[in-house]
Amino acid sequence: MNRKTFIKTMVPLIAAGPITSFAMKLNTLTKLANQAGKSVKMPVLFLGHGSPMNAIEENEFVTGFRAIATTIPKPTAILCISAHWETRGTFVTAMENPKTIHDFGGFPKALFEVQYPAPGSPELANVTRSLISKTEVGLDDKWGLDHGAWSVIKHLYPKADIPIIQMSLDYTQSPQNHYEIAQQIKSLREKGVLIIGSGNIVHNLRMVSWQRLNDTFGYDWAVEANDQMKKFILNGDHKQLINFRSQGKAFDLAIPTPEHYLPLLYSLGLQDKNDEISIFNDKAVGGSLTMTSVRIG
Repeated sequence: MNRKTFIKTMVPLIAAGPITSFAMKLNTLTKLANQAGKSVKMPVLFLGHGSPMNAIEENEFVTGFRAIATTIPKPTAILCISAHWETRGTFVTAMENPKTIHDFGGFPKALFEVQYPAPGSPELANVTRSLISKTEVGLDDKWGLDHGAWSVIKHLYPKADIPIIQMSLDYTQSPQNHYEIAQQIKSLREKGVLIIGSGNIVHNLRMVSWQRLNDTFGYDWAVEANDQMKKFILNGDHKQLINFRSQGKAFDLAIPTPEHYLPLLYSLGLQDKNDEISIFNDKAVGGSLTMTSVRIG
């Protein structure tokens, strides 16, 4: 698609707004159209982020994050849906320079000293908002990049030279609605945008073996749930994954609260029919967490 055709196609999405809003969004789309001419369709990632310490440790999971980055074309921008930004309503960060948020406690000083000074992208934030009709999307200028985003993205792109925005998880929405919101931003993949869901598909902190937190083992129910989720993912059975509350006791233990699981549904909602699926970092840690990660496309 050439630049003029791209803009002509996108204009109906924004023409209903006020003149000033229209002009701003048209300028935004023009910039992204220029980028799109240089880009290819991007894959989608779901990253099991695990402990914040993965930001500064050297382990097999960090190696996995770095390795997957070498298989992906350099993106024009990144949109991350992190387990660690829950809101009432859906928001996207729209500041020029998002701050590095250290949203945790009890860790070494070295972790709090980490900064990931990637630029933001108000342009991408506006385009993302324009694409979503399933719910109203607000522009946020206060959040930044939480550790669900920067602790893993820093391993993919250590130079912090790619613009990043985050989209929040609206805790009032159903799993089906989260999935459908993701479907509405699928066209961003064609503009060189790498979309990342960051969470853990098995995440039960109350049952973690803290004495064995660094050991790669899983309780029977954690392994059972993780294996069944992988089967659904690889078979494209998204309905069963959306209806995770109907999958039995192992799933209930694996997902006591949904915030770390929901980013997976965003990643799956972006899947196209012919996308290939691969699994990496597929191990349990501390008994009740899994680092299982997914590449789509």
